Amino acid sequence: MSSSPVSVPVLRTVQVLGGASGGAHVRSLATGLAARGVRVTVCAPVEAEGEYDFTGAGARFTPDAVSALRAACVEADVVHAHGVRAGMRAALALRGRRVPLVVSWHGGGPGAGRLSRLLERHVARAAAIVLGASSAQVDLARRLGARDARLAAVAVPAPVPLPQEPSAAVEPGKVRAELGVVERPLLIAVGSLVARRGYGVLLDAARAWRTLDPLPLLVIAGEGPMREELVRRIQLEGLPVRLLGRRRDAVRLLAAADVAILPSRWEGRSPLAQEALRVGVPLVATAVGGLPELVGDAGVLVPYGDADALAAAVTGLLADPARRAELSEAGRAQAGTWPSEDDTVAQVLSVYDELMARRR
Repeated sequence: MSSSPVSVPVLRTVQVLGGASGGAHVRSLATGLAARGVRVTVCAPVEAEGEYDFTGAGARFTPDAVSALRAACVEADVVHAHGVRAGMRAALALRGRRVPLVVSWHGGGPGAGRLSRLLERHVARAAAIVLGASSAQVDLARRLGARDARLAAVAVPAPVPLPQEPSAAVEPGKVRAELGVVERPLLIAVGSLVARRGYGVLLDAARAWRTLDPLPLLVIAGEGPMREELVRRIQLEGLPVRLLGRRRDAVRLLAAADVAILPSRWEGRSPLAQEALRVGVPLVATAVGGLPELVGDAGVLVPYGDADALAAAVTGLLADPARRAELSEAGRAQAGTWPSEDDTVAQVLSVYDELMARRR
């Protein structure tokens, strides 16, 4: 007499996103999990769904209203929050329920205010498992009281082509022509215009580049509350800097640059650093957080806040094509050592499976 096959329950997970930041990673994760038979619900701002199309990745989308998040968590086996603020909202939504919370840690770094640190401490202790993208983030989560904190490197998802440019391979010369830098060096920084990005120091460094011939152009792709302050300085000091606003084609711009610059006060596992090394663009970055671990010898690292060191590093690379070529090759080799998107999904799924086994 044959026995009936045993049905395996479908794993149900809710991915909580606090804003547009991290949307590419969540879309990649949703795609991989859904392909493996996991039922995925993404709870995020409506604009994030418009940009990343979580539904098209195989997930169910729900807006990030408190009531919607609570309703989504009712049937969840695991809730996975991306970022500290998303972790706090998820912890509140799960209050009174025995559903494990996983938090991908994007917080940390010096300069966090007392309220931010209290928030981080609460989230670290509420999570069943904290996943840090760098060893520095894992160490911080443990210091804040996380019961279980682990290194979980986040792969940079392959860029999604824009509708008007279906080809991912865009001629760098075309990009440079659009920016008006066909015969000038192109420097690029990418990230929101907030204090921790170090753009004030970057503009200090840009003063030194005014004497170079040909004059390089620094473009900054990003938007944020510092825009007016930066625009005022650029105009008053006559700096060779252009603010591009938020760009969905930042990877396309990056691939056309001579040097990428990351002047941040703190970074975990920076998407800009990963993209720069992956496409072979020489990187100058601050030696903070997870950047030394991520970049290794494949970039030029300088102390945070040292405008002279930052300016000298960039000037030195612009004057040394052989060194730039060497870093380009080293960057691609370093990127080859990082986990793939499949590796990232597999690690996250193993964490979910472990949490399910604990509940049995």
